[in-house]
Amino acid sequence: MKGIRVSAESAKGLVTSLAVGAVGGVVFHLTGLPLAWMLGPLIANLLVSAKGISVGVPEPLRNVFLAVMGLVLGSQVTPQLAHRVLDWPISAALLLAGVAASTAVAAAWYRRCGFDPVSAWFGASPGAMTAMIMLGDQCGGDPQRIAIAQSLRIILVILFLPPLFWAFEGGAGDIGPAQATLEHGWMLLTIPFLLPMGRWLRIPSSALLAPLIMAALLSGFGLASLTLPGWGMNLMLWVLGSAIGSRFQGMTRRLLGRYLWQSGVATLLALVVLALFAELIHQLLGVGRDVALLALAPGGIGEMAILAVALNIDPVFVAFHHLLRMVTLMIIAPFWARWLLRHSQPS
Repeated sequence: MKGIRVSAESAKGLVTSLAVGAVGGVVFHLTGLPLAWMLGPLIANLLVSAKGISVGVPEPLRNVFLAVMGLVLGSQVTPQLAHRVLDWPISAALLLAGVAASTAVAAAWYRRCGFDPVSAWFGASPGAMTAMIMLGDQCGGDPQRIAIAQSLRIILVILFLPPLFWAFEGGAGDIGPAQATLEHGWMLLTIPFLLPMGRWLRIPSSALLAPLIMAALLSGFGLASLTLPGWGMNLMLWVLGSAIGSRFQGMTRRLLGRYLWQSGVATLLALVVLALFAELIHQLLGVGRDVALLALAPGGIGEMAILAVALNIDPVFVAFHHLLRMVTLMIIAPFWARWLLRHSQPS
């Protein structure tokens, strides 16, 4: 596949990242911790990268495994799904209200931590990370602070939610829609075509969403649905978990500790606010609390899709709401950026 070539240095970082991730996965698995083959590699790579060891998963390889996740997620769409869509406008409205409230609360905290107004708002925005970093930079914000706040928010949400769900469910379950055998595996062969097509069509988060859309169409019409065996799900989680954890290459432990504290409080505040809106969705629509919370959780669409599929928490409902949030943020952010730019300039 075009773009998979990596330099010798990148190859060494990849091997190290996957090896470290494998150790983390085994440790988490042996200790019985939830989502072992995602959280174990994530934490192991985070710790190793903070020590200055070169780790990293090249973006093209990460995109291939994100595409596999998209196919698995899209395959959860069934012909019986249509009757549930009527409830979604209500939950969508509550989602958008929750995003506005949680962003305001987190931004207020970042202002107390010394962030300038632009960096605070774009660092607190729960989604569309790349767009938020670029727009924040264009408006005079600190792109490094925004990038770190955005990345740590995603990681903290991933680390916090699975143990929470696991504890409430009594430790039951780990991998969701995994089968004993591979079914409709031919769908994996479409990835080399779907990735460039998604980029050409300018689909947001195309590595995930282009395969998701194709699989949803095939599955929705009852033509084909990809299912992976347990080892296949673990392989996918291992690579994606290693990719997420290796984002902080080169950051000192002291600096990482300070940013973890700031982002940890901001993420906790956002989760509390969004949990209130998730409870409203639960009360009004009868959606499970875990489903509603994961649908509103301030993580990235790719990462939340991974959790939804791996934990078998209504992945279609979750993905729809995260996609809506991402698209809405990308539409509103340029207008918000202009307003901040006008009001943050010295008179």
